[in-house]
Amino acid sequence: MPRSVVILIAVLLLPMMASAQPNSVRLRALGVEPGLFAPGSLNAITDVAGVQVGHRTLVKGDSVRTGVTALLPHEGDLFAEKVPAAVHVGNGFGKAAGFLQVRELGTIETPIVLTNTLDVGTAVEATVAWTLQQPGHEDVGSVNAVVGETNDGYLNDIRGQHVTTEDVTAALENASGGPVEEGSVGAGTGTSALGWKGGIGTSSRVTPEEVGGHTVGALVQANYGGVLRIDGVPVGERLGRYDFQSVLKGGSEAAGPDDAGSCMIVLATDAPISPRNLERMAKRAMLGLARTGSYASNGSGDFVIAFSTRNRRTGAAAPRPDSLLPNNQMSPLFLATVEAVEEAVYNALTTATTVTGRDGHTQEALPLDRLRTILREAGRIETN
Repeated sequence: MPRSVVILIAVLLLPMMASAQPNSVRLRALGVEPGLFAPGSLNAITDVAGVQVGHRTLVKGDSVRTGVTALLPHEGDLFAEKVPAAVHVGNGFGKAAGFLQVRELGTIETPIVLTNTLDVGTAVEATVAWTLQQPGHEDVGSVNAVVGETNDGYLNDIRGQHVTTEDVTAALENASGGPVEEGSVGAGTGTSALGWKGGIGTSSRVTPEEVGGHTVGALVQANYGGVLRIDGVPVGERLGRYDFQSVLKGGSEAAGPDDAGSCMIVLATDAPISPRNLERMAKRAMLGLARTGSYASNGSGDFVIAFSTRNRRTGAAAPRPDSLLPNNQMSPLFLATVEAVEEAVYNALTTATTVTGRDGHTQEALPLDRLRTILREAGRIETN
């Protein structure tokens, strides 16, 4: 191969190579196991049987750092076999699509797609088209596409609206079960969280058999500010990077990426619960976010989508009330939700890579060596 071609290839790959961080790991690989309940075998939203996740990552030139993440609640015809669902808005500074019908009818009939703020329209268009093209949908005349977003404009040329319908379709078609890629991928490619590089993160919890043995999975698009805490340890303060830092030190607060952004949270469970109790679960997701150091700032659009893979709705059919968990059996699922969301954020942070994007802006990855030291000193990591 000619030397000039080799150089050209290297230059084209440089934006992706520059963000590499070989020591990126999930939180538990550091020796930290937050929470009371155990995770599923994958510690991911895909521990809920049938759930699939796909990404499309866009890294182009020196300013495109964005993408798409798609979640399919089950492997069948989602429009024909809708799943019980609910939504919750923790702070409504956002442009999510499709939430109103989910709240009204209590079902989801399309995949859930996450992207950046200004490409929500493209994602809706592509999701509707994908749904209409599925076999047996020739007479479908109404589709409620569910799309969530966060603003990745600090690292990404968001005004360029670089996500295409083909990108959304690719994420949908690439969706699969099994391990979920995390960090600076898909809809998390250009996000920032709690002062560091954010991204996609996931986790799960399995409630003890004595209280049902149900699985709850969470996936987050972490892109929000706050004062980072990990398993109760004030990591943000120890690292010297947190919201209002300059104000507290006597300076003037400068606008930055921390106070902006948002967090999209998707919850899945195999527990047979109603849309009303799914909404109650969704509300608890905000408690998990708070554990990480979020205070739901003015500019943070914090949205939760929750669904159950049990009791799919076919046509006008609805589940028998006696097949659903009663209110007094929900508390274990509430705790599982809080813990799964909390750890999903941690995984987004510890797997994220340093990324340089628009206008030369760089968002550094959480420094894992320093994090290990802080957590060890706090007694969260055992010393041999």
